[in-house]
Amino acid sequence: MIAPALTPRRPGQRIKTDRRDARKLVRLFRAGELTPIHVPDEAEEATRDLVRCREAGRRDVVRWRHRLLKLLDRHGRLWVAEKNWTQRHWTWIRAQHFELAALQRAFEATVFALEQALMRQAELDKEIATLAATVPYREPVGWLRCFRGINTLSAMVLLAEIVDFQRFRRPRALMAYLGLVPSEYSSGETHRRGALTKAGNTHARRVLVEAAWHYRHRPGVGRALASRSQAQPDEVIKHAWQAQQRLHRRYRHLVGHGKRPPVAVAAIARELVGFLWAAMTRRATRTQVA
Repeated sequence: MIAPALTPRRPGQRIKTDRRDARKLVRLFRAGELTPIHVPDEAEEATRDLVRCREAGRRDVVRWRHRLLKLLDRHGRLWVAEKNWTQRHWTWIRAQHFELAALQRAFEATVFALEQALMRQAELDKEIATLAATVPYREPVGWLRCFRGINTLSAMVLLAEIVDFQRFRRPRALMAYLGLVPSEYSSGETHRRGALTKAGNTHARRVLVEAAWHYRHRPGVGRALASRSQAQPDEVIKHAWQAQQRLHRRYRHLVGHGKRPPVAVAAIARELVGFLWAAMTRRATRTQVA
């Protein structure tokens, strides 16, 4: 049976049958008006559910951290010695005590909830790392980890959400799929471009934007990146190095011409998609990818 929501229908047309829908879809397919999609199998769907479960756990950790800090802040307990969530910070938190029993109970419950959320997140990280070391993820995860800002978890998010980079004929199609292209409202000689469309997959887009922030720094291969790049194809490593050089120059150019860093990073994330697509499809990429 054909889903009615997937079949275009003219306004005022009140006759709907499977036969009519089938004929309409055949005409649209023959005209090239239908967009092919990838339907994940059970294994791909299970991997996606696991990765998204970890994403939900990450959000839970952030929420409980905010609740704990706000509770302490309301009662004048501020940590100013160094960054939050270091070992010394945790020691200071666990040493806090309140005279009122109700307040002490609320504090203990909040700390316990945060510790449980952190424990669940660590367990899911181990599960995803184990899955990443198996077929069919081991090879593509290794390729993606050659890029600055992308490690095992980020690579698994991209693979779980995009599944197959080969289904996009051009990098621009993948950029649009991830919502990293600017919106546009043009008519006649007037051309107007707005913010990113933010259409498509939010999980993959978040990972790419976070990775794009790393390209603010000068190109270089540190110890961790060098370790991740060992035994990987020279072609992929070449794409990753070209990305570092190109995207760092691009970031400096945009910021130097008055663009705010978040706007510049969004543009970097869009161009990073082009390099990732080239590496994952093992195709050559031009210097100007977007």
